[in-house]
Amino acid sequence: MKHLIKTCALGAMACGLLAASPAAADNHEEGDTPTMTKGEKRLAKMLEGREAGEPERCINTLGNGNLQIIDKTAIVYRSGKTVWVNRTKHPDSLDDDDYMVIRKYGDASRLCKLDNITTQSRTGHFFSGVIFLEDFVPYRKVDKDEG
Repeated sequence: MKHLIKTCALGAMACGLLAASPAAADNHEEGDTPTMTKGEKRLAKMLEGREAGEPERCINTLGNGNLQIIDKTAIVYRSGKTVWVNRTKHPDSLDDDDYMVIRKYGDASRLCKLDNITTQSRTGHFFSGVIFLEDFVPYRKVDKDEG
């Protein structure tokens, strides 16, 4: 029990240090194009030909089958012709080798910003992290007739 309390305390301290650390500086010079990560490239391909809409705190979900993690980038949910993107508070901690355990508050058919999400490793089913959601941004196909 003492070991568990010590581990929890160390984890809380580490989370506090991460939250208190300054944002990473932009390491590219003006005019340089920053290189996109593998996850950013994958997300850009998913959103090709789509336009961002107004962010929302909650989205309707029918099961979680269309919910996926894009490594170190975002959580994506596909619903019909809409792709919902949640970049989370700490996207660099997202790992597509993990799976999500979601505890929803309120309506079970909706995923909301304040819902509790933890991750577990696929190989050992060990706790691997916590996901803090931001608002969900809808991306919808742009009509080619416009413009």
